[in-house]
Amino acid sequence: MPWFIAGACVLALVMVVALRRPGHAAVHPDPRPGIGAERVLPPSLVPDGRGVIEAYAAARNAPQILDGLYCHCQCARNFGHRSLLTCFESDHGARCDICMGEATLASELAARGSTLEQIRHAIDEQFGS
Repeated sequence: MPWFIAGACVLALVMVVALRRPGHAAVHPDPRPGIGAERVLPPSLVPDGRGVIEAYAAARNAPQILDGLYCHCQCARNFGHRSLLTCFESDHGARCDICMGEATLASELAARGSTLEQIRHAIDEQFGS
């Protein structure tokens, strides 16, 4: 009996390792030409919270990048959001760690000179399922 249990555990471990996938590559939207941050909540309306001010600032700093990113919190499916930028046009981004994390990472990478494709890859790796 102990050999059977040990064998089952080894098989389960092999299956977990074999089936584990790193980040899921999403279908990202094309950024709209001339998109700006005019619809992002202004600082006076941004709710207070850890990382919230920085995430909304990131959306204001890189709207053309955020408009070309799929948001892995599934808000496109659940709330009809077009892109990650849409999350910051309301208080949705303030209530979602995924939105805030994606926006902050995207803005940091854009500031370092990363391309949209490189940023998409990094977002998918870190936040994809």
